[in-house]
Amino acid sequence: MKKTVTIKENRTFRRIYSKGRSAVTPFLVLYCRPNGQDHNRLGVTVSTKLGGAVVRNRARRRLREVFRLAQPRLRQGYDIVLVARSRAVNGPYDRLAAAFEKACRQLNLLKEAEKT
Repeated sequence: MKKTVTIKENRTFRRIYSKGRSAVTPFLVLYCRPNGQDHNRLGVTVSTKLGGAVVRNRARRRLREVFRLAQPRLRQGYDIVLVARSRAVNGPYDRLAAAFEKACRQLNLLKEAEKT
């Protein structure tokens, strides 16, 4: 299985926050910006307000898995940052996945065949 390319530099996160587009759901906030490459890159942010390290890591794992499963349906060439909200930690997984897909639809990140 191919490993997801991640965003790690603070300046890249800041650029996506300031110049990218965003979509808000009760579970997450999705920021995206074209990156000029042939693949997507993922960055995940979880605030310390959500809980301790165990809780934050669980939220990160859930968001990365939602992204991994949706990756074949996404357009390529975007930097995507997911910001976890409190419901992303303990909310039902299927609702988290639906919220991610809704945010992608709002930002037109799904491939053309998936819109209908």
